[in-house]
Amino acid sequence: MNQRPSIAFAKFSGSQSAVNAVNKKGTVFVLAADEGGLSDVAKAGDPGKTLERAFPVAEFTGKFASTVEVLAPQGASLDRLVAIGAGKVSGLDEYAWLKLGGTVAASLRKATEVAVILDVVGASPSAKDAASLAAGILLRSYSFDKYKTRKDKDDGKAEPKKPVKVTIHTADPAAAKKAFADAEAVLDGVLLARDLVNEPANVLGPVEFAARAKELEALGVKVEILAEKEMKKLGMGSLLGVAQGSPRGARMAIMQWNGGKPKDSPIAFVGKGVTFDTGGNSIKPASGMEDMKGDMGGAAAVTGLMHALAARKAKANVVGIIGLVENAVDGHAQRPGDIVTSMSGQTIEVLNTDAEGRLVLADALWYCNDRFQPKFMVNLATLTGAIMVALGQHYAGLFSNNDELAEKLAAAGQATQERLWRMPLGAEYDKLIDSKNADMKNIGGRFGGATIAAQFLQRFVKDTPWAHLDIAGTAMGAPSNEINQSWGSGFGVRLLDRLVRDNYEQ
Repeated sequence: MNQRPSIAFAKFSGSQSAVNAVNKKGTVFVLAADEGGLSDVAKAGDPGKTLERAFPVAEFTGKFASTVEVLAPQGASLDRLVAIGAGKVSGLDEYAWLKLGGTVAASLRKATEVAVILDVVGASPSAKDAASLAAGILLRSYSFDKYKTRKDKDDGKAEPKKPVKVTIHTADPAAAKKAFADAEAVLDGVLLARDLVNEPANVLGPVEFAARAKELEALGVKVEILAEKEMKKLGMGSLLGVAQGSPRGARMAIMQWNGGKPKDSPIAFVGKGVTFDTGGNSIKPASGMEDMKGDMGGAAAVTGLMHALAARKAKANVVGIIGLVENAVDGHAQRPGDIVTSMSGQTIEVLNTDAEGRLVLADALWYCNDRFQPKFMVNLATLTGAIMVALGQHYAGLFSNNDELAEKLAAAGQATQERLWRMPLGAEYDKLIDSKNADMKNIGGRFGGATIAAQFLQRFVKDTPWAHLDIAGTAMGAPSNEINQSWGSGFGVRLLDRLVRDNYEQ
C-alpha cells in the first residue's frame, strides 16, 4: 500500500514563530480567506512576499479549495510555498476542514517534509479543526496499490518512498493531538472499510473476511464466527441458500463492543457481505460484473464502524453482525423457483437468485433481533441498482419504520456529508412480495425496486425500530471528492460513528 503520511502538531505564537517554523527546506502551506487574504502569521512565512505577488497573476482570491504555489520562493530557503483558499470563514465547518486537508494532500506531490500554517484571517481554528484537517490529509492520501509490483514507470527499481512528514502549526498542539487521536480512530475504520471493498474476491472470500473481523479482538471487540454447521442448526435457510453454489462456504461474524453500562441494551448494525455476486443462476451481464467484488460494502462499513468505536473507546454497547457469502454459479447453486425457510420460520420463494442480499440480511436481522433485543437495528447493503436510478451516487437511500431513528440518521448524514434521502415504505408495496407458493417472494414488479427490497427486510424486524440504508451508489465507484480518490469509499463509517457519538453514548 502507499505510505501513510505522518502527522505531528507544533505550536506557533506569532509571526516570529512562523518564520522559525518554515526556515528550512520543504513545503509550506498557508490558508487564505477569500475576504481577508493571508494572515500576519502566514505573511511572516513569506518574507519575499512571493505569494502576494503571485495571487493576481494566478487570479487567486481565496476561493475555497483553490490553490496557488510558488517554487523556490525569494527570501526563503523553502522548496515550495502553497496557498490554499479557505473560502468564507462562516463556511468553515467540520467537513470543510476535512476537505481542506484533502486539498493539502492533493498538493503534496513529492514533498518529504511539509508545514501547514493553520491561521486564517477572521477565524480561530480550534484543536478539533486542526484534527479534522489532519484527518482529511490521511483520507485523501489513501490509495489501494498493494498488488502493484512496479511502482516506478521507468525501471520498477525505485527506492520505496518514505512517508511525508506533515507538521500542523496551531495554537494548541496538545489539544489538537488529543482530538486527532479520536479522529484517527474513526478514519482508521474508514480505511479498513475501503481496504475490504477494494480487495479482489479471490483474496477476500467469506472465510477470509471473517478472519479480518476476528482481528478486531486486538481492540477489545468480542468476536464470534458462525460457520455453516451452526447456521444450519439455527435454521438460516435463507442465508445458506445463497451460499450453496460456492465451495467457499458461508460465515456470520458477530462483533460486540461493550463500552456502555453492563445492563444497557445494545444498539445494532447489520451488514450485507456478499464477497462476490455473479447473480447466481439469474446471472448478471458480463459487463461490469468485476465490480461485484464490492457487494460486501455494507459488511465492510459495519466492520469499519466497530473498529472505530473500539479504537476510540466509545461509551456505548454496540453489536455488529455481518452475513458473509459468495453468490456463485454452480450445479449446486440455488435455482429460480426454489423455496427456502428462513430462521424466522417464514418461507421465501426465490424467483430471482440475483436478489440475494435481502436473503442474507433476512436471517442476519432476525438473529440479531432475537438474540440481542437491541434498542434499534440499522442495516447497510449494496442492495439495489434501483436506488441509484432514484438518487444517483451522492445520497444513499434511507428506509425506516421509526421517524425518530430516521431523523437522527439524516442529521448524522448532514454532519458528515455521508448523506441520506428518506424513501417510502407502505402496505401497497408490501403486497407486491406476497407469493402464491410461499409466505413471500424475493422480488416484486418492475417498478419501485429499492422500496420492494426494503419491504422484504421489514418482514424480519418485528416491531424493533429499524432502518435500512441502501448504499449501492455510494459504497463503491462513487464520484471522487476531496477526501476520497478510492473506488471503495468506506461510506457509512463516519455516518454511523456520528449517530452513536451524538445520540447514544453515556
